[in-house]
Amino acid sequence: MEQSIRCGVDIAKLVFQIHGVNAKSGETSMVKKLARNEMLRYFANKPAMLIGIEACGGAHYWARELTKLGHTVKLMTPQYVAPYRRGGKNDANDAEAICEALARPNMRFVAVKSESQQAVLVMHRMRDQWVRERTSLMNQIRSYLHEFGIVINQGRAALAKTLPLVAESETLPLLFRQSIADLADRLTDLETRITALNKRIEAWSKQDTTAKALLELCGVGSVTASAAVATAGDVSVFKNGRQFAAWLGLVPKQNSSGGKTQLGAITKRGDRYLWLITSFRSLNNIMPIRFFLPAF
Repeated sequence: MEQSIRCGVDIAKLVFQIHGVNAKSGETSMVKKLARNEMLRYFANKPAMLIGIEACGGAHYWARELTKLGHTVKLMTPQYVAPYRRGGKNDANDAEAICEALARPNMRFVAVKSESQQAVLVMHRMRDQWVRERTSLMNQIRSYLHEFGIVINQGRAALAKTLPLVAESETLPLLFRQSIADLADRLTDLETRITALNKRIEAWSKQDTTAKALLELCGVGSVTASAAVATAGDVSVFKNGRQFAAWLGLVPKQNSSGGKTQLGAITKRGDRYLWLITSFRSLNNIMPIRFFLPAF
């Protein structure tokens, strides 16, 4: 059934701006500012409508909650909404721009993530932060050892072999050895946490139907599979593998005009985290399958 009202909602932490229009005539029929605790109660008393929200912090939560109330919710990338904003940037103009962008037939929408998918992404963000911290800590230890004439080969294994020798060396100052021991303890703690998190991610990948199907592909492991499933959300928004490839950024830049086609390097405009944790080969293996069908 076609909704009679099209509504744009500009969300924030505490204040929400709403702009609704008649879906057929385009006349403004709803302009309202709501507090956070009024949001769900307000829409619970409204007929089913088409609601647009910018894909920002909290957007997936509100999309799920409004969907439960019977509304149809579409998330849009903020950069695609900006061209429809009139006047200065404020909550009212943002809500109106979202409402206008929602009506565009060629608008690209962001898939709404489930709670499970967002929970998996939390694990990945934690893992990414800890891996960065581990790398920084290892570089810090190497630089300190270098000041005392100790140069270590690259890799965690070489550092792990050297640290016990440093702790036992009587030629190095006691204060220095104690400081290195504290850093080594912190490094061990990070290693333990990352290993435990990797096991949780692996366990989830083996339980999830889609991630399990991805594990069958060459070059795709549990980290890649779980990140791809959680990041993509509902892949029904992709018509084919080409669209998924474009979303990932596996397409060349174009600078074409006058019938002359000029292609450049791969854009990599997709999710940066996927590019950081995976190789080009693994992403390329996922792309042609119309995104994991028939699992999706």
